[in-house]
Amino acid sequence: MSEMRRVTAICNGTAIDHIPSGHALQVLKMLRLDVGRSNPISMVMNVPSGKMGRKDVLKIEDRELNQEELDRLALIAPKASVAIIRNYHVAEKRTIELGTELINIVRCSFSNCITQNPREPLPHKLKIISAEPMKIRCFYCGKNQNIDEIVDYII
Repeated sequence: MSEMRRVTAICNGTAIDHIPSGHALQVLKMLRLDVGRSNPISMVMNVPSGKMGRKDVLKIEDRELNQEELDRLALIAPKASVAIIRNYHVAEKRTIELGTELINIVRCSFSNCITQNPREPLPHKLKIISAEPMKIRCFYCGKNQNIDEIVDYII
């Protein structure tokens, strides 16, 4: 049985494949693609995947993700594959690497954390405790961060 193509090819832009099923909207928000952009975005959710069972896929036309955006993507989809498309062909593949800490990418969700005080000009610093399952903790107050809500604290 032949698989029907659900999303058409793009001329130039970025294709993000192997996003965990049901997380494409979080990725859009994490990458700030849900506001103020005019780039067409194609999204399929919950499609069959040999590698993952089910997955989501995003294609962003006429936009290439930079390293900071890839760092953000690692929080929600650390095993996603990112392809830069130029003239309908994969020009390069970019790797997502989840480092050991996040500096000025996400702020601590604890309202009483020292980083929430505007008179304390500290960098927002979170430590990656583990990748599987994802556990993130504030460097300053030690509060564990809720992964499902982390997109709400993007800087």
